[in-house]
Amino acid sequence: MRRKQQVWYVPQPLTPLMEWPDPEMQEEGNKKESSWEVIREWFRATKSSPGASFSSPFDGAIQPKKQDLRLLLGVLGCPLAPIPLVNDPIDRLHIKDIPMETSIANYIIQQYLAATGCLKQQKCAKTMYATGTVKMICCETEVSSGKNVKTLGTRSGENGCFVLWQMLPGKWSLDLVVGGNQVIAGSDGKIVWRHTSWLGTHAAKGPQRPLRRIIQGLDPKTTASLFANAQCLGEKRLGHEDCFVLKVCADRAAVMERNDGSAEVIRHVLYGYFCQKSGLLVYLEDSHLTRVQTPENEIVYWETTIGSSIGDYRDVDGVLIAHQGRSIATVFRFGELSQQHTRTRMEEVWTIDDVVYNVPGLSLDYFIPPADIVDNLHSP
Repeated sequence: MRRKQQVWYVPQPLTPLMEWPDPEMQEEGNKKESSWEVIREWFRATKSSPGASFSSPFDGAIQPKKQDLRLLLGVLGCPLAPIPLVNDPIDRLHIKDIPMETSIANYIIQQYLAATGCLKQQKCAKTMYATGTVKMICCETEVSSGKNVKTLGTRSGENGCFVLWQMLPGKWSLDLVVGGNQVIAGSDGKIVWRHTSWLGTHAAKGPQRPLRRIIQGLDPKTTASLFANAQCLGEKRLGHEDCFVLKVCADRAAVMERNDGSAEVIRHVLYGYFCQKSGLLVYLEDSHLTRVQTPENEIVYWETTIGSSIGDYRDVDGVLIAHQGRSIATVFRFGELSQQHTRTRMEEVWTIDDVVYNVPGLSLDYFIPPADIVDNLHSP
C-alpha cells in the first residue's frame, strides 16, 4: 500500500501554483505589496490597538485571526538558510591550512554524517519526497513604551500540512496549507521564489539558498554542506544534552545582494547544536537583522530569531531522519532613537509522516518557476 501511494503522488504536475489573483481574495487590495510593508503595518496596528481588533494592512477588512496567520506563514512558512550550499565534497576531512575552529567543526560534521548513516551510503540519493503536518501558533505580542509594557492578543493555533519535493543539486518545491491559506515556494537551482494569494509571486534576492525545512534534520547531506565552512564556538549544555555549537554566517557581499528597497539586511547567522553523545543535530537557531527606513524617515530595526528543536530520528533507507520538531520564532521591532519596542512570539510544531528517496519519474519540470518570475528577470 505504501509503494502504491508513493507512485500515485509522482505524476502530479505543479498545478497548485496560482499565476493569477485568487478570486476569493480580490477585495483585499494589491497582491504585489511588499512583505515588509505587510509586517510593518501589522506591528503598527498591533501597537495602536488596545484589544484584539487590529486594523488591516490591506484595502479591505481582514479578520484578526487571518492576519495573524499570514504573519505566521510569512515568518515560519518557508524561511531560507543564511548562506548558499558548498559545492565541495563534504565526505572527506580537511584539516590542512584552515583555522583550528574550522577544522574542529569539520570533524564534528564528519561525525554527524557518520551518525546519520550517510557515510555508509554507496550512492547518494538524488531526489526526495516528504509529507508532514504542522500546527502554527501565534502567541501574545509585547508592546513596550519605555516605562509601561502591555501584552496584546491571545494564543491561537491552526493545523496544516505540507508536501516537499527535492532534486539535487539545489532544486526543491514546497506546498504548505495552514488554516485555508496556501504558501507555494520553490527553486530551480538558480531562482528561489514564493507565492501567496495576499502577496502574489516574488523571487528571493541574493545568492540561491536552501530551504530551512530541509536542513531541520530532513536531509543530513544538505545540512552538512551548509556547515562545511562553519566555526566551532565551543560546547554548551542544551537541556540534558552536551552539544558542540557550530556557526555559519552570510558574508557582507551576499547580505547586501538581499537588500530590498528601504530594507537593508545587516546580518544573518545560523547556529547548529550537535549532540556530543549521538552526533546528531538537535537544535538549530538563526538570527536575521534588518534595517528599514519608514515613509516617515524613521529608522526601525527588525530582528527575527527562529530556534528549532529537532528530534525523533528514525531510519529511512539507512539514513536517520528527524521526524518531529518545534520551532519558536521571535520578531523584535525597535527604533534607532525611540525607547519603544514590540516583540511577538510564534510557534510551529511539525511532524514528518513519510519520506521517500529516489522518487521515480520526478523530473526538472516539477521545479520550473512561475512565468511572471521568469518574465521579470528577463525584462529590461
